[in-house]
Amino acid sequence: MQRHLGSGRLARLAAVAVSAVLALTMSATPASAAPTSTQRGPNPTLAMIEASHGPFATAQVNVAPGNGFNGGTIYYPTDTSLGTWGAVAIVPGYTALFRNEEAWMGPWLSSFGFVVIGIETNSRTDFDAARGTELLAALKYLTTQSPVRDRVDPNRLSVLGHSMGGGGVVYATEHQPSLKAAIALAPFSPSQNMSTDHVPTMVIGGQNDTVVTPSYLNTLYATLPAATKSAFVQIAGAGHVYYTHPNNVEMKVLIPWLKIFVDSDSRYTQFLCPALPDPSTISQYRAKCPYVPLHAG
Repeated sequence: MQRHLGSGRLARLAAVAVSAVLALTMSATPASAAPTSTQRGPNPTLAMIEASHGPFATAQVNVAPGNGFNGGTIYYPTDTSLGTWGAVAIVPGYTALFRNEEAWMGPWLSSFGFVVIGIETNSRTDFDAARGTELLAALKYLTTQSPVRDRVDPNRLSVLGHSMGGGGVVYATEHQPSLKAAIALAPFSPSQNMSTDHVPTMVIGGQNDTVVTPSYLNTLYATLPAATKSAFVQIAGAGHVYYTHPNNVEMKVLIPWLKIFVDSDSRYTQFLCPALPDPSTISQYRAKCPYVPLHAG
């Protein structure tokens, strides 16, 4: 025998069912969602960016040869509560090894909130185009296959290189214009100039560099399109291998560059515009202020 429910009771049962569904939905929602801002870390100070360690603890993992480059090391923040991180790929100069010359940058940059992959080249005599290709291969590996791929934001990638590796940076910017930032340390670029570079690019040179001379860098930098966000920094008294040793002179200009354009963090513009806060170690600074992040957090 079928029993028919009254309309009032039916309405009450429907309300109970809806409430149950809503309760389940709310319980499935995380208590605290990952932040939508890509800013990472506390409000910066000059002392903070001059320090050799930023606000985040870091770890590292080795990378075997393959995937388009000759292996290397990944450095990454251990904090998993802030969402994903922007990334930086670093390549050394001609005949050099990352582990000998740029490895000091890995934990330093990572502690400021970046995943860093420092790579060795397939041949120590690779030229700029090959080094640029290896940089892009490293970023692809980092975001798709690496053990920390879930920590990296694939839309916030950047490149850094020294000497012939700086030429690799020029190549990478012109072949992957979606990069958020580039930093070229005394770049030697025999295969191309910077005329099609639309990635925010900082070029750093040495006043006493006899290998990649100030004259050469001035000529190369002049090929950048006027509309490309860029900066030219010349370090007083620096030679060609200055960048291969730990120093906070280059770091306190390149960290703000990465923060502004990779993390969209306008808090760091104060360290580049309208002038450098500590110009005593810089013999020349040419900026295109203001530096406004594309999506300021």
